[in-house]
Amino acid sequence: MNKIDKVPLYFDTAATTQIAPEVLSAMVAQLGNNESFANPSSAVHLPGQIASSLIEGAREQVAAELRCESDEVVFTSGATEANNLALRGIALANADQGRHLITSKIEHKAVLSCCESLEREGFEITYVSPNKQGWIEPSDIESAIRPDTLLVSLMHTNNETGVMQPVDEVATMAYERGVLFHVDAAQAAGKFSINLNESPVDLLSLSAHKFHGPKGIGCLVIRDRRRLRIRPLVYGGGQEFGLRSGTVPTHQVIGLAAALKLAAESRESALAQVKGLKAHFLSRITSVLPVTVHGDVRSASPYIVNLSIAGIGSACGEEFISVVATRKSAASPGR
Repeated sequence: MNKIDKVPLYFDTAATTQIAPEVLSAMVAQLGNNESFANPSSAVHLPGQIASSLIEGAREQVAAELRCESDEVVFTSGATEANNLALRGIALANADQGRHLITSKIEHKAVLSCCESLEREGFEITYVSPNKQGWIEPSDIESAIRPDTLLVSLMHTNNETGVMQPVDEVATMAYERGVLFHVDAAQAAGKFSINLNESPVDLLSLSAHKFHGPKGIGCLVIRDRRRLRIRPLVYGGGQEFGLRSGTVPTHQVIGLAAALKLAAESRESALAQVKGLKAHFLSRITSVLPVTVHGDVRSASPYIVNLSIAGIGSACGEEFISVVATRKSAASPGR
């Protein structure tokens, strides 16, 4: 069989997921609707008003799932932009109050590269290291807080190891110390319940394509938005409460809301299924190969597995398949 004829098994859903048919249908229906094609910012005519009402309806859906106010949801192109808006927006708007931020060494590049950029502009960043289990100790973050600390940024679930970070504990601690707290929830939204009424998180980022929604759309939730000083990254027509100028893509916003709703409806059954699949996968692979699983399995998301096999690189797919086949054959003679 030629390589081109092989059908690959896709195990990269931490990077992106396939769009759900129900989500695609909702998006296509909007794109083909001659009544809602207009710019949602053009409220002077009926087509614009219809498009605007669809945007606001989707905003309310997202807010209901995350347990926040609808006007706290700011649509972005995804979590990368949302992370940048949170970190840069807070830092630049509040530099007169302090120039120190705290994050961890295991954050996504969307946070780490943003922090590097802020360092070049005169801000100080403290990068907290994880413990041996792969999670950040809240006490280490608390020790790093200074009088001039503006913001702590910590991911909910690590995109490499799947280790879920102690965001609730850090949120409470940051609140008590008077420091803003941002959570990158790209690997958590849709998969786990997020209730912002129960945790003092100030800013939260997510991307639709991580939970079977479309690429190119996400949001930043800004709690108590009218109180926070935050500077926009993009200037123009003043859309999204003046924080994210540019024509809002109605069909993508509808896709985000539909995907989040769909994920909520199947969350418990999906979680149980994935837990079983992960346990089965690890049981089978460790029975035939000397596998090292990275990160604390007890506190890791069932949606992510991080492992290594001595002598096999991450890009050696053919070699890995060959080794597995050889080990299975040796372990099961005559089968």
